[in-house]
Amino acid sequence: MNEVTRADIMAAVRRIGPYVRRTPVIDLEVGAFGVDARLTLKLELLQHGGSFKARGAFNRVLAAAVPPAGVIAASGGNHAIAVAHAARRLGYRAEIFVPVVCPPVKVELLRHLGAEVTQFGAVYAEAFAACQARAEITGALLVHAYNQPEVVAGQGMVGWEFAVQSSDLDTVLVAVGGGGLIAGVAAWYAGAARVIGVEPERSPALTRALEAGEPVDVTVGGVAVDSLGASRAGDLAFAIARRWVDRMVLVPDEHIIAAQRALWETARVAAEPGGATALAAVLAGAYQPAPDERVGILVCGGNVDPRQLA
Repeated sequence: MNEVTRADIMAAVRRIGPYVRRTPVIDLEVGAFGVDARLTLKLELLQHGGSFKARGAFNRVLAAAVPPAGVIAASGGNHAIAVAHAARRLGYRAEIFVPVVCPPVKVELLRHLGAEVTQFGAVYAEAFAACQARAEITGALLVHAYNQPEVVAGQGMVGWEFAVQSSDLDTVLVAVGGGGLIAGVAAWYAGAARVIGVEPERSPALTRALEAGEPVDVTVGGVAVDSLGASRAGDLAFAIARRWVDRMVLVPDEHIIAAQRALWETARVAAEPGGATALAAVLAGAYQPAPDERVGILVCGGNVDPRQLA
């Protein structure tokens, strides 16, 4: 599988620019969240569909010849929403597979977007297997959640955009599921800033892949399983991470929940657990920035029932 380059990401920027939002950044005061370092949040949860996933979905669909059967995808939820949004925006039929752990708020949004939704399997990997089988029957364009070059290049636009908005970052913290986002971000920075991956302790696909020297199957669970619960890191993400990701850190569920609460109470940012996972690395002490370090944190998803934050 070919590695994604800055040229690929810039091609994606030009291709999908008219279809996605330039999401804002917030420079927090020193001492925010009890951290001495200077933190900058990129609010990618304000993207179409509530997560960064719209970028990769649009790039994959716009770069391909879409057959009459339309597009098909499997996801824990956020990628599915992005594909459904892109399909509706571009006038294509969308068929979506999600596991039974997909939160009702995400299933409801998928149906609102006009997608044909099938809930199948306990985890993403089982939903994806059903999606693959269905794609072979219908001939629909498969839009993978993280393991296609076009998808990774689309997610790389987040890195390009963050670098334009906050040009002096020393470190960027990125939550990791299958690895599409961190692969795109790391491919853009290419060593210009430290890129650190953050995974839940109960969904450590990329951490275990880097330890083993190749992608391996892992058991997944926890509070962020619907968005970060990939049972195996993507081959493309693994190749890019091995070259450009500084390191991986793991955080327990209780610190993810604490980060989600802190985002709401301190900044009125309503993130889902996966969207708060990158911040959890700092709050848990899994990553300890230097006092003068500029740390960028991607808040990557916001598909949460607001009643859970009350």
